[in-house]
Amino acid sequence: MRAYGQFCPIARSSELLAERWTPIIVRNLLNGCRTFNEIRQGAPGISTALLTQRLDLLERHGVLRRTVKGRGVTYELTEMGQALRAVLDAMGQWGAHWLEIEPHHLDPAYVLWATMKLVDLDRIPEGTTMVRFELRDRPSDTHWMILRRPQPELCTRPSGYDEDLVCRSDSATLVGLHLKRLDYPAAIRTGRVELIGPPSLTRQFRTWFRTSPFADFLT
Repeated sequence: MRAYGQFCPIARSSELLAERWTPIIVRNLLNGCRTFNEIRQGAPGISTALLTQRLDLLERHGVLRRTVKGRGVTYELTEMGQALRAVLDAMGQWGAHWLEIEPHHLDPAYVLWATMKLVDLDRIPEGTTMVRFELRDRPSDTHWMILRRPQPELCTRPSGYDEDLVCRSDSATLVGLHLKRLDYPAAIRTGRVELIGPPSLTRQFRTWFRTSPFADFLT
């Protein structure tokens, strides 16, 4: 961890928080991730070793709490860590207002993870609904979203459930929908979103996802 040698609270906070991937890890924990794999799924590209290192560092500084239950390990933010929500909200609002989205920001794996985190649990059907996502910008990969309460899941392999719906789209379109730069009727009408399945589900699909909390801060 870099030391700036300054008593300034901004400098001291930066020593801990301005490390690569650290804000992303905290963001994922704030979004309900509790296990190592859940945290890593929302941070495509991070190595196992680096994630382990960052989690250990945050634990040592009291930002998160690590709990061992049998063979399983869970992580949760402490009061100190929860206080970072306002910091990350401010970063998100600033970034939404001032920074452009560029092609290299559209990692399909992350876009689908973010889509899952925007699922509105009050609007999804009762029981389990399996949606296969096929992204045109990553045709070799297929993802399945298991919509159910209390926690949706995103899988890269079939899970044994029958598929109820297929959604064909691309990362840029999904991001546009999340940020309210595009609406579902227009996306479906222009073929940017193609839904295959029972009409009752294809009609409901557009209501299952909230928009990004930062959408209203876009310029």
